[in-house]
Amino acid sequence: MSTFGVVVNPTSGLGRGRSVGEQTVAALRERGHEVVDLSRDSADEARAAARRAVAQGLDALVVVGGDGIVNLGVNVVAETDVPLGIVAAGTGNDVARSLDLPRHDVPHAVDAMLAALERGPRRVDLVSVGPPAYAARKWFVGVLSCGFDAAVNARANRLSWPRGALKYWVAILLELGAYKPYGYKVTADDATWESQGTLVAVGNSSQFGGGIKITPDARLDNGVLHVLTASGLTRRGILKVLPLVKAGRHLGHPACQVFETTSVLIEPVTRLGQAPPEAFADGEHVGPLPLRAQIHPGILRVLA
Repeated sequence: MSTFGVVVNPTSGLGRGRSVGEQTVAALRERGHEVVDLSRDSADEARAAARRAVAQGLDALVVVGGDGIVNLGVNVVAETDVPLGIVAAGTGNDVARSLDLPRHDVPHAVDAMLAALERGPRRVDLVSVGPPAYAARKWFVGVLSCGFDAAVNARANRLSWPRGALKYWVAILLELGAYKPYGYKVTADDATWESQGTLVAVGNSSQFGGGIKITPDARLDNGVLHVLTASGLTRRGILKVLPLVKAGRHLGHPACQVFETTSVLIEPVTRLGQAPPEAFADGEHVGPLPLRAQIHPGILRVLA
């Protein structure tokens, strides 16, 4: 018998998260395992409860919901030996998709977790991100957004309608009205890019926004970050590039280039354009530039 801590986002999957969480807890208990419910009324309270439980001893921490709750779990188990289990029940589920995990399927998700726990978790890379002058940092597993994509993320978070993946596309159209190119300096291991730009995205995995292949060649377990920069596009130019980004075919566009690196510093340069919006990682708020992101190979143990 193993002991699982479970954290549920009750609002994920258009409000179905609570039901999916109850199914997950029931499925684990039916298979003879002990379950500690770590869900709380707020994300901060759930994070604190999960950290206490991990410190006291768990065989695995299981998160139920979308990429936001995965990010919470990652920030709890990073730098520990406790593996992370994922029951994907959100709108985007980009981390689960990158790990080839079941989505919206509790029985298969639980089966996959238990099989992985028995044979040994998969090790994947994590990325630390934070202001370069401070030791404090957050962790992410997917993509860091530092431009138009971050502005869209923030706008989508403020929208109450529509719900689901369509909200992201509505946010794109709304955000285009306020768009002006940003000013950046990006310093990677072997390259520096200073330019007026539309976005800078740092990919540990290939996708965000519900399957948008922003850094299509990035992989979770190769110890390398893919930094996508897009030079300052016009509004019409953004609309032309968007279909290419959705399909992961934008890397041939003359405005786009990719750096491979283990560490990257992203700074605002306001003489080149407006200040970039505050950054998001795994869809969760990180903060304003400057930010440094660094890869940490194989430090996340995931039940996949």
